[in-house]
Amino acid sequence: MNATAQDGRTAAVWAVVDSDIGPLLLVATDDGLVAVGFHATEAVRDKTLDRLGSRLGAEPVHAPDSPLLAGPTAQLREYFAGERHDFDLPLDWSLVTGFNRQVLRELAAGVPYGAVVGYGDLARRVGSPGAAQAVGLAMGANPLPVVVPCHRVVESDGGIGGFGGGLETKRQLLALEGVLPQPLF
Repeated sequence: MNATAQDGRTAAVWAVVDSDIGPLLLVATDDGLVAVGFHATEAVRDKTLDRLGSRLGAEPVHAPDSPLLAGPTAQLREYFAGERHDFDLPLDWSLVTGFNRQVLRELAAGVPYGAVVGYGDLARRVGSPGAAQAVGLAMGANPLPVVVPCHRVVESDGGIGGFGGGLETKRQLLALEGVLPQPLF
């Protein structure tokens, strides 16, 4: 089965990879990694792929050995092993527009491994000082979590904030990066 986009190119390829935070769905196009999905059970995976198919113009093709997924798979394994602090991957930003894209690009470029930023601080960085709630919405709409590290955005009062992958997943990622202590059990 070879799904093609309206322009004749392969729309996207996907695979599920194991990680310390559970199975991750990786989806890539010719332009780069386009989506990372948490808790990639069969039901979650199928729902995500259906939604992506409508947005990309064709349903993604299961291709775990695709060269488009080799880099993301290897770099995520290195990240979870504590060997990688920065992702160096081509990213396909086609699922993100406007303010959300601006915020996510600033997050990816300006909040390094082991650091956190407040929602309001991130809003100020993109020139919208009153837009902390909009930053929260941008984090919730992030199609590239972990790689574009929305887990590094926290509340200004020291609270952990929300997270699309669940608060336990956010805690695990922040602990991996040394921001929070490792769980006792």
